[in-house]
Amino acid sequence: MNGQQFDHRPTTDADLDQVVRFVRNADELFFAFPRAHWPLTREQLAAACAERQGSTLVLLDGQPAGFANFYQSFPGDYCALGNLMVAPWARGRGVASYLVGVMEQLALRDFAARELKVSCFNDNAAGLLLYGRLGYRLTGLEQRQRGEQRVALLQFVKHLRS
Repeated sequence: MNGQQFDHRPTTDADLDQVVRFVRNADELFFAFPRAHWPLTREQLAAACAERQGSTLVLLDGQPAGFANFYQSFPGDYCALGNLMVAPWARGRGVASYLVGVMEQLALRDFAARELKVSCFNDNAAGLLLYGRLGYRLTGLEQRQRGEQRVALLQFVKHLRS
């Protein structure tokens, strides 16, 4: 990819100050972390990391560029991807695709997961297109509230092994 160098590692506490800056506004925060309150704080993200599994940081050319974790993990069954965020400067450069692939491998390696589940809100066109391109199948639709507004949460799944 044009000489870009991707790498990844477990997220550390020292990374959180940079990760909270990956979301630029309340809409982006809602897509990545609907229970959080704008602006995203280190404390909110640290609390999420403490109760979730597999918090992973993607580095692009050595710089923090993407973050995700699992908000559910059921060994031998499935993991559910959450908090996926990409730094504004790194968008459109393959970070999200690389990160989802890394999380698929972690789900297989650490949880022997058969499936990876993802959810994406109807207004998040970039996310919807990403999951479709990566082979995720639409499996459900739920109505959610965002303040006074009704929104649709689309649910996708990808089989990781038979």
